[in-house]
Order: sequence, then structure tokens, then C-alpha cells
Amino acid sequence: MADKFYMTKKGYEEAVERLKYLQTVKREEIVERITEARSHGDLSENAEYDAARNEQAANEGEIVELDYKIKNAKIIEENADNSFVHIGSKVTVYDIDMEETVVYEITGTTEANVMENKISNESPVGKALLKRQVGDVVTVPAPDGNYQLRIDEIA
Repeated sequence: MADKFYMTKKGYEEAVERLKYLQTVKREEIVERITEARSHGDLSENAEYDAARNEQAANEGEIVELDYKIKNAKIIEENADNSFVHIGSKVTVYDIDMEETVVYEITGTTEANVMENKISNESPVGKALLKRQVGDVVTVPAPDGNYQLRIDEIA
């Protein structure tokens, strides 16, 4: 059985657009760079050619991975119920150990972006928060010991 990748409708649409870009625009740009590098002669000592080929391999790998995730996507319907944490929720938590407040958005794995505080439903924090309610204190497992978060708001 194939893996299921949970995505919001917006995340799914972004993934489809990214795949289309990689397959058309970026793939063509890389082919042009390879052609240009080949025209410079000896390929055995052509760093430009090697770099373009490496980029091509990375692009093709991303295409395969993204295509697989899209084909096995499970679209999560928008849920306006803020009585519990679910994929799509924005959760304000208070880190008891660090004494700081953080807002996380729970997303599927393909939409996660730590720099934007978008965390996957499969991450330790995401798993700990799912299906919990305001006021709950959850324990998050971490390599250097568990820590606790208190859920202050769900939006």
C-alpha cells in the first residue's frame, strides 16, 4: 500500500504548480545549460557541465518525489472547528521550559516549513498537539529530553 501524504487544498495546488514548473521551465533551463557547457569542449574537466548534470539529477529526483506525493495525496478539507487541533490549525503554545509563546501551523508533510513555523502533522510537536484542546499540556519527545507545551489558543 502506498503512503498517504496529507495536504491542504492550497498545499496540493502549490505542489502541482511546483511539479509543472520543474517538468517544464526548470528542466528546459538545465538542458540549455548542459548544451552550452558541452559546446565548450572537453567534458572531463568541465566544471560547468558537471554542475549542470548534478542539477539535472537533483531536479529529476525532486520531480519523482513530488509526483509520488501528489499521486498519493489525501486532501484535508478545511475545518472551521477550533475546539481541537487538526491539520490546518494555527496553535498558540506556551513552552513551559523556555518560558516563551510560539504559534505553529499544523500542515501535512509536503507543506512543512520550519522557517515559517509550519510543522508537519508527523513531527514530534505536530503529533503531540493533534486532537488536543486549549488548556492541555502536551509532552513532546526530543533527543535531549522531553519538554512540555501548553495550548493557549487554536485558530
